[in-house]
Amino acid sequence: MAPLTEQTVNTLRSTVDAACYDHSKGIPGATVVVVGKDGEELFAHASGRRGVSSAEGMTLDSVYWIASCTKMITGVACMQAVEKGLLRLDDGDQLEGLCPELKTLQVLREDRTFEEKKRQITLRMLLTHTAGFGYSFFNVRLRDWGLPAGIDEFSGRLEDMISPLLFQPGEGWEYGVGIDWAGIALERVTGEKLNDYMKKNILEPLGIKNMSMIPTQEMKSKMAYMNHRENDGTLRPRDHLARLQAAVSSKEEAQRCFNSGGGGMFAQPREYCKILAVLLNDGKCPKTGAEILKPSTITEMFTNQIPDFPNFGRQPIPAAKPDLTNPVGELYPLPGNPPQGWGLTFMISGGVLKLWADIETEVYAGLDAANSGK
Repeated sequence: MAPLTEQTVNTLRSTVDAACYDHSKGIPGATVVVVGKDGEELFAHASGRRGVSSAEGMTLDSVYWIASCTKMITGVACMQAVEKGLLRLDDGDQLEGLCPELKTLQVLREDRTFEEKKRQITLRMLLTHTAGFGYSFFNVRLRDWGLPAGIDEFSGRLEDMISPLLFQPGEGWEYGVGIDWAGIALERVTGEKLNDYMKKNILEPLGIKNMSMIPTQEMKSKMAYMNHRENDGTLRPRDHLARLQAAVSSKEEAQRCFNSGGGGMFAQPREYCKILAVLLNDGKCPKTGAEILKPSTITEMFTNQIPDFPNFGRQPIPAAKPDLTNPVGELYPLPGNPPQGWGLTFMISGGVLKLWADIETEVYAGLDAANSGK
């Protein structure tokens, strides 16, 4: 692929530097990477510091908690299992057999009463956020149900994934822990921890060494800090949301830690881009030649799975836990409100995103910033 022009590279670099100039009110630090179908980096630049309270500079080797960017990797892993015949996208009997916790889930109505679920949950529903699950920090109804103890989706405990549904399976869309359950199903059908499966079947074949749900000591030494933005716009340091995973210090602890397919991965952005290059290159790594997925599977992943919900992202998302998130009026609005879509673990949109892959122009770009809890 043709390289970016010098002017484009300079503009990108100056834009990132400007965003990180005021470490107290802007972005403490950021890494931006652009990669093509051939796996070559078209642009890679880091700026600022590892955190608002850190004097260390952000580098291209800095490690981020990539949170929901984990979902795409879990989708790749699950689709590998589908190709092998280990998992089936639309087999509720199989899924609820692997995850019996899902059999008895009820639907929490708006009036806070319950009703029985009418149908089984499938893997396709989990991968497309149509199973009925939500996040307690985005949904007031779910947050209140969890009180007084509360729900912590980042606790490192599987038990925090067990919550009531917010609508009947297949009858709505809400961003939630469904992909965590897809990861659980994969663990149970393979007999491997999700992190171990990903390392063996995705990361190692791509030559990725600095990506894990349980960061190594070397990764921890390069980890970006978490920050919290106050109402006046200033930033302060905060404890890591994924503290258990970030603090694990022994193999015994790591074995007990829940591997979150919805948000558990730590990674260097430029290594994450190696996975995106595979998606751009029809499932094959352009550098190592490893086939991670078949071309037909890539096509399926980029096909809109929810045509019956063309406005799913236009519902406002409240800040049910203001210390964790801000309210969202609409997901990536576009002029004219064209129909929105969702593939297998990711949104299909023509909007401007902080992480995107264009399978037509064969370019991927991603932004990671020193994470803020709000």
